[in-house]
Amino acid sequence: MSESLAMNARREQVIEGTIREDGQRLDKALADASGLSRERIKALISEGRVTISGERVAQPSLKPPAGVPFAIAVPEAAPAEAVAQDIPLEIVHEDEHLIVVDKPAGLVVHPAAGNRDGTLVNALLHHCRGQLSGIGGVARPGIVHRIDKDTSGLLVVAKTDTAHEGLARQFADHSIERAYRAVVAGRPVPAAGTVTGAIARSSHDRKKMAIVADGRGKHAVTHYRTLEPLSDATLVECRLETGRTHQVRVHMSSIGHVLLGDPVYGRMPPILRPVLKRLEFRRQALHAAELGFVHPVYEERVRFVSPIPHDMAELIGELRH
Repeated sequence: MSESLAMNARREQVIEGTIREDGQRLDKALADASGLSRERIKALISEGRVTISGERVAQPSLKPPAGVPFAIAVPEAAPAEAVAQDIPLEIVHEDEHLIVVDKPAGLVVHPAAGNRDGTLVNALLHHCRGQLSGIGGVARPGIVHRIDKDTSGLLVVAKTDTAHEGLARQFADHSIERAYRAVVAGRPVPAAGTVTGAIARSSHDRKKMAIVADGRGKHAVTHYRTLEPLSDATLVECRLETGRTHQVRVHMSSIGHVLLGDPVYGRMPPILRPVLKRLEFRRQALHAAELGFVHPVYEERVRFVSPIPHDMAELIGELRH
């Protein structure tokens, strides 16, 4: 897509381009083209900030033909409602455009219902003195992607809109390098393989994600390989070709290998329950260990690695006996 970015007199950022494919819903087509989330696109459509061929549109489900020009007027972010809080952060890398954080398990990424403070965003607002990209909206300043509350590991956050746009494009085209370490029940056969399955919200439980028929959910691909066989369990590496909500948890469970400690996506084999109870291990054994991308401003490839945290290392050690 030939994309141009401009700022108008009202401090709006205008994202312009053309629809790439026939038959796509407008919200999905614009999300793919702009790097904004589909929910953000829907909100902008409802506010009358999206035009197709110069005409305002009101329906996210509209399916314009390929080649039609679009424009999205993204207003300057309002002051963040989240408050700055002095919460310790493990900073892996920081420059004037972005920051890479090693998030501990138990820390929520951004404020939402039930978690209005004490989040990574609250900590970042304090650390960065409010200087975070506003493209993600009021509640999510700087947040380009996220990992679950009870998943530990690496997360990149944008401090400027330029960095946010560049990182979002890389997430959208799946060029970001992401590798997880996970402890799963049983022994995957084959020892290495690929799980492919579209992921969407479960129709039976709205708190869960599920593999669904192609066309209904988002295409998802996980490449896994055995790193170390353990007692009734396996340490695996999962490399993501896509990045969907709960992707590793859903995909590994779908092939019969639930993550240890995962309370949502499978029943824990009885033989492993005493170990988890003894160690008081109460979260999914999942760690975002590697993160690589092209720096959106300096245009050089960067890569970061996070060691397995203490609680997972202790679990792995116990399962080696």
